[in-house]
Amino acid sequence: MLANQQSRNNSDDAFTRRQFIRGASAAAAVTLAGVSATGSAWGANERIGVGFIGCGGRSNAHLKAVHYLKSQGANVDIVAACDAFRPRMQKVVEGYKAKGYSDYRELLADPNVNVVCIATPDHHHGYQAIDAIRAGKDVYCEKPVTHWRQFELTKRLAAEVQKSDRVFQLGTQGMYDSAWWQMRKLIQDGLIGQPVHAECGYFRVGDWGERGMRIDDPNAKPGSDLNWEAFLGDAPKRPFDVSRYFRWRMYEDYAGGPSTDLFPHSLTPVLFMLGVGMPGTVVATGGMFRYQERDIPDTFNTLIDYPEKITVAVLGTQANDYPGAGGRGSGGRIPVIRGWEGTLTIEKDEIVFVPAQGSKKKPQRFAIEHGEDFTGYWQKFLECCRSRERQTLSTMALGYRVQTALQMGMLGLRAGKTARFDPDVERILL
Repeated sequence: MLANQQSRNNSDDAFTRRQFIRGASAAAAVTLAGVSATGSAWGANERIGVGFIGCGGRSNAHLKAVHYLKSQGANVDIVAACDAFRPRMQKVVEGYKAKGYSDYRELLADPNVNVVCIATPDHHHGYQAIDAIRAGKDVYCEKPVTHWRQFELTKRLAAEVQKSDRVFQLGTQGMYDSAWWQMRKLIQDGLIGQPVHAECGYFRVGDWGERGMRIDDPNAKPGSDLNWEAFLGDAPKRPFDVSRYFRWRMYEDYAGGPSTDLFPHSLTPVLFMLGVGMPGTVVATGGMFRYQERDIPDTFNTLIDYPEKITVAVLGTQANDYPGAGGRGSGGRIPVIRGWEGTLTIEKDEIVFVPAQGSKKKPQRFAIEHGEDFTGYWQKFLECCRSRERQTLSTMALGYRVQTALQMGMLGLRAGKTARFDPDVERILL
């Protein structure tokens, strides 16, 4: 079983610090030799063509990052774009001189597309990523890797990536931050002793990430320029609603609120640092405690117990920003990692070790080498595509473990039950 292969020393997370540092400083590093989807060499003078599935607000950030790398000499180009809303897709086509598609499967059939960036609503990610991998494309997929109700799809995608030779990176760009890699090494070296407890989360004021989504055209209707059926996908069939289409993050049919929209940024580095496998049990509480123009929680709290005898608490609300996201880029609340012999956390640009009561160890501080860099994150991904290094900064194997825990929390909250994971059959039990 896939889950049984994921131990604390998971080989998919065994990307060494030396590998991470190598080439991280220069955009020219993305010109390393590699192979194309057909097996032919990608030489230093050969272009990587990137196709974008989804042309909304988040996709625009990706487009700008790739365009910037190209302007700095990287041999990469924006060659294709796809969106179910034609006017949005047309802006990208005209702005970047790319080819436009209304159906993502047509984009995947384009031989000029070597890499795809998936930035669509959550419930489409898994299907599109599987199709892209089967089409021989490398994949950058936005978080969350799947919707909260799609655990079986998450499992299927993890298996598909594992058996393929494709490069996959999840859009948890905070993993570029060296703090997590340095802290992981300190934990592996035994500084805090046996890990036992961790805290992370996401606190802010406002649901601007949901209600504030741009409505491109308040008078839009289904038709040749807007494919409502394609948008719905496997979500419940509903009559067209302009808010659901453009502000989909407000609705549980297409999104999960803090649990799956924000917590992947916080939980991914924590599970990476701890090196744990699949969760054992998960309980969650929360709801719409402040913002009512939505049907997803604005407050969410999750406790995850692991077979390694470690508890991870993921806490958050959009009703108050203390202690806030004033820590490490998009990672939300600064994590606290507790072990039998001490605790690791972050203060400003330093990793801080605080000995536990009774420990003979002394307090220590370690300078953080560098922080999060979104363009650098894309650069490292493209570098992996050229070199065929499949251990990206945020792998699908790690994403599978993160998303399963978050899906268990959301499913458990909705059912009012504790969610359990059965590793023998890889199934969530309520």
